[in-house]
Amino acid sequence: MPIKIPDGLPAEDILRNENIFVMHELRAIHQDIRPLKIAVLNLMPTKIATETQLVRLLSNSSLQIDLTLVRVDNHVSKNTSEEHMGAFYKDFAEIKNDKFDGLIITGAPVENLDFMQVNYWDELCGIFEWSKTHVWSTIFICWAAQAALYHFYGINKHKMDKKTFGIFEHKVLIPSHPIVRGFDETFLAPHSRHTEIYENEIRAVKGLDVIATSDKAGVYLVSDGENRRFFITGHSEYDYDTLALEYYRDKDKGLDIEVPYNYFPDDDPTKRPSNRWRGHAHLLFSNWLNYFVYQQTPYDLSKI
Repeated sequence: MPIKIPDGLPAEDILRNENIFVMHELRAIHQDIRPLKIAVLNLMPTKIATETQLVRLLSNSSLQIDLTLVRVDNHVSKNTSEEHMGAFYKDFAEIKNDKFDGLIITGAPVENLDFMQVNYWDELCGIFEWSKTHVWSTIFICWAAQAALYHFYGINKHKMDKKTFGIFEHKVLIPSHPIVRGFDETFLAPHSRHTEIYENEIRAVKGLDVIATSDKAGVYLVSDGENRRFFITGHSEYDYDTLALEYYRDKDKGLDIEVPYNYFPDDDPTKRPSNRWRGHAHLLFSNWLNYFVYQQTPYDLSKI
């Protein structure tokens, strides 16, 4: 939780310059507490693994969260049983009249398709538009980040010569931004994608901030001017073995796949990889929940 200080205390400016979050006593007294309503639109084929990864990150907080798992209406999951989907997920049509403090939209294995070729593209665009009036803050992950940047700002994705696949070092460009409070100057995060967005095209759009990048993996974290939308091109939610499972799967299919960069010890796929990005992942989601959901969302959700 943030540090509560008396109104007007001189330490406030010093602490803020050090990027330490402080809360005025008056504001703290008048805060009401209710569960945060967070929706997850899960577009990944491995639904159970993805929902587990995200729940793990969302639960590492003192905040109480009311989680809703959502699926698109016009797409049937091939890798997850209908029993699971029916028991734990809601169709978007069921929640479209509800309002949420936060929304997370995951990546999807459709990046080699043009956006218009994705069979649920029209519905997804409708969800993007719905989020403007029904959600306070949204995180878009990997392909969803590319799709949202295209939908809202016309920034297209670009095919790469080689898949960005592995664990990459990133640098924080705007250390004063609350979404990266507590981050080291450099941090690790997984990537697994065949397409990218160009930094110069993002910077050409007024109101978008590039918060973190990688020399090898490119743009990693982008926010809009109001901090209502965050675009993450990597997969900080991944487990230690997620890239390994992807690598083994593609090898078994006979695909031309390289060993994930900076992942297996000694680049030996027989050795167990370590999770070296977990701390950053927890901090990223905790910062989002605290500074951009809990601290900013209206107590009365109908006012969004």
